[in-house]
Parts: sequence; structure tokens; C-alpha cells
Amino acid sequence: MDYLEERLPQNSAPEAGLSGSQSVDRALGLLSLIGREPAEGLPLGEIVSGSGLNKPTTRRLLLALMRAGLVEQEPQTRRYCLGEEAFVLGVLAARRHGLLEIAMDGLRRLSAETQDTSFLTVRRENYAICLHREEGTYPVRTHALQAGDQHPLGVGAGSLAMLAALPDDDVDRVIAANEAVLLARYPGFAPDALRVDIAETRARGFSLNPGRLVASSWGIGRAFRYPDGRVAGALSIAAIDSRMAPSRQAELAVPLAREAERMEALLAEMFVSKRAGRPMTAAVPRSIETGRASR
Repeated sequence: MDYLEERLPQNSAPEAGLSGSQSVDRALGLLSLIGREPAEGLPLGEIVSGSGLNKPTTRRLLLALMRAGLVEQEPQTRRYCLGEEAFVLGVLAARRHGLLEIAMDGLRRLSAETQDTSFLTVRRENYAICLHREEGTYPVRTHALQAGDQHPLGVGAGSLAMLAALPDDDVDRVIAANEAVLLARYPGFAPDALRVDIAETRARGFSLNPGRLVASSWGIGRAFRYPDGRVAGALSIAAIDSRMAPSRQAELAVPLAREAERMEALLAEMFVSKRAGRPMTAAVPRSIETGRASR
């Protein structure tokens, strides 16, 4: 049971004189406030001070958002974070207004140029979810990954590319969090094997899944970032094993890198536009070889 639910009954009455529309406006304001710190979340005190609401009203609105799945409270830190339903809504919005919209031209180019299937994948906490699959024209295709499929970070080419692009501390945390499910459901992706894959991805410049999820399906992937340095997602190309010899992997890596760089440029333009001409503060660039900040 959530800590807030233990302290507050679910039938807490709204404040006297607070209309339904006011409650909605204020709840959405809290959601927006919490969404500015999506990774670590916010403590109750900062939400109260940031919203300008009193503590009882803030608690009541947080409880409503939690029942809707839009907000969660971390058991350890007691901080409030975006909930799973907020992510689902974000993914649906992204398909229309976000990453998928700006990635579609690049995915079409990749599939047209290579004749193989290309994918857009995004991170969901410790997992990766496929947003889109763009079919190529080669008559024999791989069907290992479909739009909506979800796997632990590191399982699959795009997923591995994102994991390898994270800082080392984050890699350790993700692998530890996923260890049980990896050992139980993904025997080819045990933690030790993933660490080898990460090192090879950083050295090579792109990830490689040598048919470990589905025997005949190979793939390569490349992560791309938001302007502030956070991993935004990954582009990947999959084909049957006979079309993924080492020499062709190197060939495919060229257009893959080109489109990943193009995605970063488009994201930078998008954020500049949304901030009325004020670019986001750039994070220290991270080296793909180490995942650490460049000096």
C-alpha cells in the first residue's frame, strides 16, 4: 500500500468551495510540476511550495493522480514520480507529436536504402519498448520485434544501444534491477554477457544482436540523445543472419549513424523552437566508448 494511501482515506472530501474544474486544473499543475523531475521525483514539501497549494489540498490531489496511475510514490525516498499511466499516455502522444513523427523519414530512408527492416525504440525505465517497425523490401524478413514489444534494456539491438549509451552507474543499476528477469526469461542475456555486449558496443560504435533473441534474426543499433545529453531512443536495423556478415554490419552502420545524428539535430531544433529560441543547456558530451563524460 502506498504511504499516502495509509495516511489519507480514499474518500477524503474536497475543500469547501473548490469546483471540479479547479480541482482538475490544480491536479494537472501538480502533474506538470512532478514531470519536470521525471527521474528522481519530488518530495511533498517541494510540491507544496512549487504549486502554491496548501498541504491538505496537495495530498488530496496527489492521491487522485495516484489512483489514476499518473503519479507514483517511491517507497524508499517517499518522492513523487510520474506513474506508468503517464508513460503510456506519453508513448501514445509520441506516436503523433514526438519522436516517431520526426523519426519516420529516417526510418523510411533506412529501410529503402538497406531493404531491411528498421525500428524506433525508446526507454521505459529499465525496459525498452518498440515504437515503430518499418518494413524493408527484401522478400525474407525477420519478425523478432513488433511495435509495442517490450524487453529489458540490453535485450535486442536498439535496447542494447541505449543501455550502452548510459553512464556506468546507470548501467549497473539497470542490470541489477533486471537480473532476476534476465536469468529467468532471457538466458542468452545474463548480466555478465550484457557487460561484454556493452563493452563491445562502445568499442565498435554500434550494438549487435547476433541472433540471441531469435536465432535467425540479427540486428545492429545506434542510440541518439536529447540536447541535454539524456538518451532519447535508438534506431536499429534487423535482417536474417545471412544478410548480417561482419562486412555488411559495417556497411549498415554508416546510414544508421547518419540517421541517429540527424535525429539529434532535429531534436535540438525542436527544443529550441519550444523554448522560444532559447536552446537547452548542453550536457557534457558522453563518449560512446566509455559512457562517461568527455574531458
